[in-house]
Amino acid sequence: MIHVCSLAKLEETVERVGARHVVTLVNAGTPMRLPNAISHNNHLFLAMNDIVDPLSGMTLPGEQHVVQLLEWIKDWDRQTPLVVHCFAGISRSTAAAYTLALHLDPTRDEVELAQTLRTRSPSATPNRRIIEIADHLLGRSGRMVAAIDAIGRGEDAFEGVPFHLEVPAKS
Repeated sequence: MIHVCSLAKLEETVERVGARHVVTLVNAGTPMRLPNAISHNNHLFLAMNDIVDPLSGMTLPGEQHVVQLLEWIKDWDRQTPLVVHCFAGISRSTAAAYTLALHLDPTRDEVELAQTLRTRSPSATPNRRIIEIADHLLGRSGRMVAAIDAIGRGEDAFEGVPFHLEVPAKS
């Protein structure tokens, strides 16, 4: 199971769900403390800003970030939950969770998953740049982008409500 939350809810979410793996997508230099239950070997830190176009002094999500995410997840045994978080739990983390769920279940329908994402997180607004890169890398022929575009921008919020997406057990 993949759980999504904000930085402020990270420790609480890890403890509540019994996670042992965490993916962090925040700006470089964002103060944070890794929960005690998470070893550094089970933590992926992807430093990027929540932007979709280049801006001076900011780190644009890039192909190297998504490749690193897809490579790192190979070591997750799926025996315990994974927590994916960004600062607010609205954009970068929802894009990463959507990407991972489709990567781990290649037969899953992009539209169905996007609708599940919207139902479970009314504020979810997946970072479009991450989705575009993942769509290309996963060979989804624009279907990920179209499905996320179809659910539209989420409700305004300062922080997303934690939610989860199911993924199949590792075979």
